[in-house]
Amino acid sequence: MRVLLTGAAGFIGTRIAAALRDAGHDVVAVDAMLDAAHGAGAEAPAGCRVLDVRDAAAIAPLLEGVDVVCHQAAVVGAGVNAADAPSYGSHNDYGTTVLLAEMFAAGCTRLVLASSMVVYGQGRYDCPEHGQIDPPPRTRADLDAGVFEHRCPVCGEPVHWRLVAEAAPLRPRSLYAASKTAQEHYALAWAEATGGSVVALRYHNVYGPYMPRDTPYSGVAAIFRSQLESGDVPRVFEDGGQMRDFVHVDDVAAVNVVAVESELGGFDAFNVCSGRPISIMEVAAELCEARGEAPPVVTGQYRSGDVRHIVADPARAGEVLGFHAAVDPRDGLREFAFAPLRG
Repeated sequence: MRVLLTGAAGFIGTRIAAALRDAGHDVVAVDAMLDAAHGAGAEAPAGCRVLDVRDAAAIAPLLEGVDVVCHQAAVVGAGVNAADAPSYGSHNDYGTTVLLAEMFAAGCTRLVLASSMVVYGQGRYDCPEHGQIDPPPRTRADLDAGVFEHRCPVCGEPVHWRLVAEAAPLRPRSLYAASKTAQEHYALAWAEATGGSVVALRYHNVYGPYMPRDTPYSGVAAIFRSQLESGDVPRVFEDGGQMRDFVHVDDVAAVNVVAVESELGGFDAFNVCSGRPISIMEVAAELCEARGEAPPVVTGQYRSGDVRHIVADPARAGEVLGFHAAVDPRDGLREFAFAPLRG
């Protein structure tokens, strides 16, 4: 198949491009080469056109003969600074609407969309007394006092995290999360209006070789790596007990190939995760142990707006797409301890 791949020069996009080509697909690769993602003056890899998806006149000719669009291009980051709202809205949401409109004009009816775990907001929690609850955001007073777990809004007791399935309500708690949720909503409306199909892949914490080192796109694993390489030890916020799902970039590339080759109709969303939860403290400890360094330091510091626990349920991706992550995070992180990084 002929696949238009946006964000093709990025950390994830480059792996998807290689995986699609290895699977025999014809890839039309484009990337806006934003400084925030690639660093100032970075050049696009061979075969990748420099193109902004917000430019309808530029994107339209490239959609000729395209069977599927694999839309990875996005501005990412913590999304807590109100001044960043126009950037998220323009690149992520307006860019997606332009792409959808041009797909319709070109007769291209299939989209694979890079979404994110952030659409779920704070994740899922159960109270032993009151069952599944939606806890209020953690207060600054609690965080300053080292009380990091969410509490039941009814009885005030600590609650327990649970796996988040795709049917969970979308409750974005950051500007970035709002933009990813909006992308999904536009794609859903487009699918219903046109009869097209959308596979939205909700990535959890992606890591792996050539991950960005020092950009807003850097994840906590890359930050810990940088701290180790500078002669420091990883500095873990809160108490290190935050639970996440770390998924290797090669698994992300693999599920994109599966989604491109799928024959699903309408709108479908899937968690893209390893299915093997791991704490942030464990992530730091695996990197330190692999490199033979001193153990990480728990600082007790926190970042406003951070989610305490967000752990995905992998079942639906396995049942519908037949996707099961191949890389256990504990193995992948030990490899990542010495993997090359970008920038």
